[in-house]
Amino acid sequence: MRFAFRFRPVALIAALIVALIGILLGNWQQDRAAYKTDLQARQLARAAEPPFNLDPNIAASPDLEFRRVRVHGEFIAGWPVLLANRPRGSQSGFYLAMPFKIAGADEHVLVLRGWLPRQAEFDKLPTFATPAGPVTLEGRLVLSAGKVMELGDGPPLAPGAAVQNLTPQALAQASGLRLLPFLVQQTLPATPADLMARDWPLPEAGIDKHRGYAFQWYALAALALLFYVMTGFRRGSRTTR
Repeated sequence: MRFAFRFRPVALIAALIVALIGILLGNWQQDRAAYKTDLQARQLARAAEPPFNLDPNIAASPDLEFRRVRVHGEFIAGWPVLLANRPRGSQSGFYLAMPFKIAGADEHVLVLRGWLPRQAEFDKLPTFATPAGPVTLEGRLVLSAGKVMELGDGPPLAPGAAVQNLTPQALAQASGLRLLPFLVQQTLPATPADLMARDWPLPEAGIDKHRGYAFQWYALAALALLFYVMTGFRRGSRTTR
C-alpha cells in the first residue's frame, strides 16, 4: 500500500483561516489573563496601603482605584438604588447603592453599601436598614460598579428603583445631587442590622478561565492544520497489487 499526499488549495486556505482565528482569539484571551494578573497585583499593592481621607476635590484617576478610603458624612436615605443581577455564589441578589453626603462639603459620593439577596417573590425588593446621622465609612475606591448585559431600556432612575447598571453621572442627573465621578465599596464588616454582605468579588477573578479559553483556541488552530494533513493523506492513498 502506498500513501500519497494531495495538495488541496481550497482546503488549505480554509484550514489556515480557522488556525489564524484560533491563534488570534487565543492571543486575545492571553492578553485578558495578563491584564487581570496586572490588575490583581495593583489591587493587592494598593489594598496594603493605609486608608486616606476622601477629599471632595479629588479627581478620578486609575492610580487611585482600589485604594482604601475613609469618609465622614451621612447617607441620603431617600435615594437608594438597587443594582440587579448581582449574584453571590449561586444566589441571585442586588447591590445596594446610596449617595453619601461628605461632611463639610456640598459633594456626595456614591457608596456601594453591600449585597442583598433576592426575595422569593420576584417583584418584592429586599429590605435594609440605613444608619441615621453622621457616620464614618471605610471602603475601597472603584471607578465602576461593574456592568451587566442590559436588554432594552430599563426603568427610570428613581428612589428605590432596581436597575441593571448605574453610574454616578446618571444618578447625579436624576437626583440633582453633586456626585464625585467614582464610587466607594464599603468594606467594614456588616452588622446584623445591615442585613447585607460585603465580601465584594475581586476583579481579577477569571484569570484561569481566560487561560483555559486560550488553550482551547490554540488547540483548535492545531487541530485545523492536523485535520487538513490527515485528510490529505487519506484521500491521496493508493492501493497496488
